[in-house]
Amino acid sequence: MPRMGRIVLPNYPHHVVQRGHNRQVVFAAEDDYQRYLSDLRELKDVFGVKVYAYCLMTNHVHLLLAPGDLVAGLGQLMKALAARTTRYRNRLEGRSGTLWESRYKSSVVQTDIYLLACSRYIELNPVRARMTAEAGDYPWSSYRERLGMGSSHEWLDADPCFLALGRDQVERRERYESYVKQAVSLEETSLIREALQRGQLTGSSRFIDEIEQITGLRIEQRGQGRPKLDVEK
Repeated sequence: MPRMGRIVLPNYPHHVVQRGHNRQVVFAAEDDYQRYLSDLRELKDVFGVKVYAYCLMTNHVHLLLAPGDLVAGLGQLMKALAARTTRYRNRLEGRSGTLWESRYKSSVVQTDIYLLACSRYIELNPVRARMTAEAGDYPWSSYRERLGMGSSHEWLDADPCFLALGRDQVERRERYESYVKQAVSLEETSLIREALQRGQLTGSSRFIDEIEQITGLRIEQRGQGRPKLDVEK
């Protein structure tokens, strides 16, 4: 059975994962992480793509990206990032060949509730992998920058759900920090993971109807649910 083509929509957030070829290590040293983030900062503007969240793990990356009116920008960004990283590692190690899997995974995300849930899912990757005890302990995700714990050069794009958390940056950061520290249900984690793995939608049945109206495609999914959004007011 032929696989379903990747769905990319203008001005919608997309949860994207790209893995190392055969799950090989792609970030072996601090310079590897820093170079990838530097490229991401540069190329997101080149291709008109917003970056709402990220997490660089040893052998894969999670990104929450929103292309502008030109949907091709998302694929161009991922291709350019992969090419730059591959050239860098090949030159560094005196090797040739691919570094990444040829096809990245992506899922269009419903903005109102699931956007924050996906951000939390991405930034908690190191905690789920038992690499750190807290999201803020990991230096290679967007969490520290989102809360003002990172460098003074802030480049992360503020998504509409994060902006709605409070009247100012201090209030938003406090509420988001509280949100991330809440217990996350297995239902929420499974929904986000499975939607990504299957190239389906991360959203409610209403969202599925909305995307059908836009694309003419009915993209059903299993195990639908609604993540609990309990941000302290």
